Amino acid sequence: MKVAVAGASGYTGGELLRLLAGHPHLEVAVAAAGSAAGEPVAVVHPHLADDGSTFAETRPDVLADADLVFLALPHGESAALAADLPALLPVVDLGADFRLAEPADWEQFYPGPHAGTWTYGLPELPGARERIAASHRVANPGCYVTATTLALAPLLGAGVVTGDDLVVVAASGTSGAGRAPRPNLLATEVMGSMSAYKVGGTHQHTPEIAQNLRGVTQQPVRLSFTPLLAPMPRGILATCSAPLAAGSGEAEVRQALAAAYDGEAFVHLLPPGRWPVTAATLGSNSAHLQVAVDRAAGRVTVVAALDNLGKGAAGQAVQNANILLGLPESSGLSVHGVAP
Repeated sequence: MKVAVAGASGYTGGELLRLLAGHPHLEVAVAAAGSAAGEPVAVVHPHLADDGSTFAETRPDVLADADLVFLALPHGESAALAADLPALLPVVDLGADFRLAEPADWEQFYPGPHAGTWTYGLPELPGARERIAASHRVANPGCYVTATTLALAPLLGAGVVTGDDLVVVAASGTSGAGRAPRPNLLATEVMGSMSAYKVGGTHQHTPEIAQNLRGVTQQPVRLSFTPLLAPMPRGILATCSAPLAAGSGEAEVRQALAAAYDGEAFVHLLPPGRWPVTAATLGSNSAHLQVAVDRAAGRVTVVAALDNLGKGAAGQAVQNANILLGLPESSGLSVHGVAP
């Protein structure tokens, strides 16, 4: 099957091209870019050294002949392009344009009008695979959102924690900020340093996390989310804390996570005593989880690690595309990270 990638010159677009180059059932027919149109793919992405193609212009007619389109564009740019694509053409959008159900949430964090809501593409959520398979348009989740939702959703769904005081502190590699040059992302500024940003509920992933967690508990949630910039190119480590529900202990908490993810190819609850590290998920579509109960504080902490360009973006997009097209879900994706 032929696929097209819009936004292929960015970090997420480059990761999509890398994954699709090894996919047994999908082939990249079009790699489209904005200012990089006409440039060789291998010049922008040197790790794709055997790719002899050049970037095409990002136009609907260039993309429309594919069997599926990936939109790896900046937030707010997918809606206009998607509106000009054939209605039945499968599309996976890696931006935020169609993730949020509430227009007010969109308007608070993103520019322009709310474009609507597509099927949400986190396959491990209850019932998500069936909804994705029945859709033509899928909104790929954010990277912080994926880590946090995987960590907390099963616990809220099982009622072993409460949602009235959720606290998430998560660190991301610099590739999560995109490829556009900015002074705060220069190597000189990032090396040997960690920093918080968009503190106090101002990060754009905050309403998406809350939306997902409300969806599993059917109750309001109160969330404090603090993102950190870590001196590494890729990876996310999220520390997610919630109040322990009355009558629940470590056994019930661990059982809730095990019940949710036993049999899942890409989400792994580690054995007791082993804690997630970002290096273990590098280059994979896997998420690693571990849990602990702080009895003195009456709280549960789940630590989640994943590759922000893998399960947090391009890997998950390929996983969604496989489901959309009726292919084996793990096709073209690795469970194992790259080490050292």
